[in-house]
Order: sequence, then C-alpha cells, then structure tokens
Amino acid sequence: MKVCLKNKQGGAIAKMKLGELKPAVEKVKRNRVGRGMASGNGKTSGRGHKGQKARSGGGVRRGFEGGQTPLYRRLPKRGFTNIHAKTYTEVTLKMLNKSKATDVTAESLLEEGIIGKINDGIVILATGKLEKKLNVKAKRFTAKAKEEIEALGGKAEVI
Repeated sequence: MKVCLKNKQGGAIAKMKLGELKPAVEKVKRNRVGRGMASGNGKTSGRGHKGQKARSGGGVRRGFEGGQTPLYRRLPKRGFTNIHAKTYTEVTLKMLNKSKATDVTAESLLEEGIIGKINDGIVILATGKLEKKLNVKAKRFTAKAKEEIEALGGKAEVI
C-alpha cells in the first residue's frame, strides 16, 4: 500500500511505503544534576550523603580492595628481563628474493624497505625458497638457510 502526501497546491511531495517506515530516533534528555529537588537529582546530585565518593575527585584507585592487601601484591613475582639479550630481525629466504643487490647486508635490506629496523643484527631463516645466487652477510644463519644459499653458489658470511 502506497501513501502519497500532497502539498498545499495539490502536488505530490513524497511517496512512502508502509514497509519502509522506521521509528524516529529517540532523543534522551541530558540529566542535569543539582538543579533543585523537583528534578529528582537535587541537593546531593545523586551522590548520597558525605563520604569519599560524595566529594569531588573522590573515589578509590584501580585495584584498591578496601585496605586489604591487593591481589597484585599477594601474588609472587615471576621471571626477569635479561638486559644482555640480543634482539635479531628475522629475514627469510623468501624476503631475500625481493632484494635487487647481489651482496646482501642488513643495511641494504633496510634501504630497500624489506626490513623495518636492524635491532642487534639480522638472522637468516630457511622459510621459503631462494631463487638466485646471493652473497649474504648477517649475524646469524640457520643451518638449512646457510645450506640453501651455498647450494646456489652464493656465500653465507657471519659478521
């Protein structure tokens, strides 16, 4: 069933289908607190009487358990951060195929945009298949990656 509205001159202004009607978006009126008893949130503004939570800026911090020793202090500490640990950027054989240089170093890979950052050096992993002869200089190689580089006549040099 179609409904057609007419303007003052008698012309049709809009065609609607009853199945396409949607309810109007309900607007929720903002609750203005502390504006008299008639508002329902006057005097104490819905905060109750006195106490820490009634004051401005009041309330307890995250993890506060009412003075009881909090959970984060009851649990034992575990592990440590090794300050001597090395972080290597992982480079796969598949990534080495993208390199245009025949002598591949961490700096050349960074310049070409193949890696984002060098960290403490690069480690060559045997993921994917190498398709060309390359001379690669890196901090570390996996045994299989070194094998595959040398099988194509390239060099795998540890620096």
